[in-house]
Amino acid sequence: MFSHIYYGVSDFERAYGFYSKLMTCLAMQERFCDRDYPWAGWNSDSSNGRPLFVIGKPFNGEAHDAGNGQMIAFSAKDRATVTAAYNLAIENGATCEGQPGLRSEYHESYFGAYFRDLDGNKVCVVCHEVE
Repeated sequence: MFSHIYYGVSDFERAYGFYSKLMTCLAMQERFCDRDYPWAGWNSDSSNGRPLFVIGKPFNGEAHDAGNGQMIAFSAKDRATVTAAYNLAIENGATCEGQPGLRSEYHESYFGAYFRDLDGNKVCVVCHEVE
């Protein structure tokens, strides 16, 4: 469905440090990092190159602005990974938007956590598996 998802950032090195740790926790592979552009992208090892999650400076050169009502949700292999990713994000400066837990309003095994990255972009980490 998606080719790539791009999140604008205000400080590339700071964002790269944050997302490098988070992507490692989620078993995502770095596919490129070009500090001159600046941008970097990750995806899962089994995805044949797509979709990519990409961070970088906004293309138009304007300041980054986090959108209201926009969010990306990363799949985790299990609930422990959801919790580990959330804790890692919070420890590295993210702000809580919802601690790890079941959210049966979505479905009975939806286990998710929500946070805002260092630029205010909303992120979810979720496991849909029954445990």
